[in-house]
Amino acid sequence: MVSAELEGKVALVTGASGGIGLATAAVFARAGAHLALVDKALGSERNAEQGTVERIGCDLSDGKAVSMAFERTLDRFGRVDILVNIAGIMIFKPLEEQSEQDWHQLLAINLIAPALLSGLVLRHGAPGSSIINIASVHARRTSPLVASYAASKAALVSLTRSTAIEGRERGIRCNAILPGAIDTPLLQQSPAIRSGEESLDPADIGQPDDIAQLALYLASPRACFITGEDIVADHGRMGRL
Repeated sequence: MVSAELEGKVALVTGASGGIGLATAAVFARAGAHLALVDKALGSERNAEQGTVERIGCDLSDGKAVSMAFERTLDRFGRVDILVNIAGIMIFKPLEEQSEQDWHQLLAINLIAPALLSGLVLRHGAPGSSIINIASVHARRTSPLVASYAASKAALVSLTRSTAIEGRERGIRCNAILPGAIDTPLLQQSPAIRSGEESLDPADIGQPDDIAQLALYLASPRACFITGEDIVADHGRMGRL
């Protein structure tokens, strides 16, 4: 049965060309949402059949481009009811080898773009709007070679709390999801995974749809009493470490 709990809602989803972003777009579309899909890898064509999808090619490391993507969504749909910040990059290097440029590039995409978009939702959003940040279990417990990524995700959780506090009186909620090992290119690119240094129980590797379904819940009216939370979704793996 197809859910229609997001019928008529406008959702802006970053990182929408693959992985969790693509899965979230599909789940939200089935729930009836209009979609603004934002990703550097996307073209800018419209879905001529449905008329409810706007694909926006955007370099999320460019603040002006981020603002333009939001404005284009407003021009097309008139509002943004749901924001899902999914786009993120990882840099696999020892901390002492990570350059200033590495930090600027990663933080621009993983933290600054979500902060700018969240601010725009607070400015333009209506009561009932929802912001969902896809962070990571690395915000709580991490491993070598990903210091900048872990720091950015910890900061994103903190941003989530601040956004929830500032959005409360406006009726705008904000929550974070902390995925564990999800079968995406980011996991496959991990040097520790590729070398066999780190092994994962196949039962502890989730699918993008697992996170997309949780995002759907947080975006829906069913989660109207939940805000400022960071929810771990890792099949209980972190609790066993």
